[in-house]
Amino acid sequence: MAMISKDSVSKVLLAEIKNMIDQAKVRAFSVINRELVLLNWNIGKRIKIEIVQNARASYGDQIVATLSQQLKCDFGSGFTQSALSRMIKFYEEFPDFEIVATLSQQLGWSHFVELIPIEDPVKREFYAEICRVERWSVRVLRDRIKGMLFERTVISRKPESTILHDLDQLRKSGNLSKDLTLKDPYVLEFLNLEDTYSERDLESAILHKMEKFLLELGGEFSFIARQKRLTISGEDYYLDLLFFHRTMKRLIVVELKLGKFNAAYKGQMELYLRWLDKYERKEGEASPLGIILCAEKDCEQIELLQLNEGDIHVAQYITKPLENRLRQELHLAIESSRLKNISAQSKQNLL
Repeated sequence: MAMISKDSVSKVLLAEIKNMIDQAKVRAFSVINRELVLLNWNIGKRIKIEIVQNARASYGDQIVATLSQQLKCDFGSGFTQSALSRMIKFYEEFPDFEIVATLSQQLGWSHFVELIPIEDPVKREFYAEICRVERWSVRVLRDRIKGMLFERTVISRKPESTILHDLDQLRKSGNLSKDLTLKDPYVLEFLNLEDTYSERDLESAILHKMEKFLLELGGEFSFIARQKRLTISGEDYYLDLLFFHRTMKRLIVVELKLGKFNAAYKGQMELYLRWLDKYERKEGEASPLGIILCAEKDCEQIELLQLNEGDIHVAQYITKPLENRLRQELHLAIESSRLKNISAQSKQNLL
């Protein structure tokens, strides 16, 4: 029987088979990765149970050291003392197997290595869930933690019960709340702006770095238009940037402002949102949302205008990397908000 030349093999057939092989490799890697996560969780659980049952403080270090020596002989260098200690910590910080099983479908062991050191359990759960939903790589997760995404997200100022409720809704139904989406401040250092710039410079820089800007906004944002024209009573208005959030199913206007927040910005944004609600919102979509990004903001004005409670969110943007001073301010803002929430809850309980 004559040999078929390689040139006569259908390119379509070859491409399909290559695609099958690639997909099988991806599935196999996913299964192996998931099994590794579950294995490490079970190892951590088993060692932890052994330590608790023995109830001797020094026993924990001894058993980890002994196990490490024996396991390295049989299975290689992946079972060092520090690796086994991390597995124990993994079980301690993620004690619910069902949650681990769900997360392991999207998160690899390297993701958990980044999550385990986070001391605040609410913050840790926030990063785990958002990472799962937005399918972050390990590098993106590391950058988000370093960039204080949790502290910059509106939800961090809410009572712990509210944060856990919103995360639970996200886990069960995929419902990403507004407070889990919006941030303050937004960090735009990737724009590489000069010390002085105009609103048009800022807008142009964002368009030039749209991929990174979308990452800062959040994984579910899609860009629609720049300088969208709205004609009202024969007069033209132009909103800066228009986006659509796929999970919340709503149009989102982003207005860029140099300098400090001005109360007049509220009326301008309300006009834009009502026009969009009347002429652009489609059936099944939520009402449009507005984000006013300012170089500075006046918290008292925003509070008196009752912004950030409805469909308008005012946030600061910074064009330089987060500094220690700002990091401290973010932590203080969260603590202040939590104290206010506790005080309000105590007053309500007394009524």
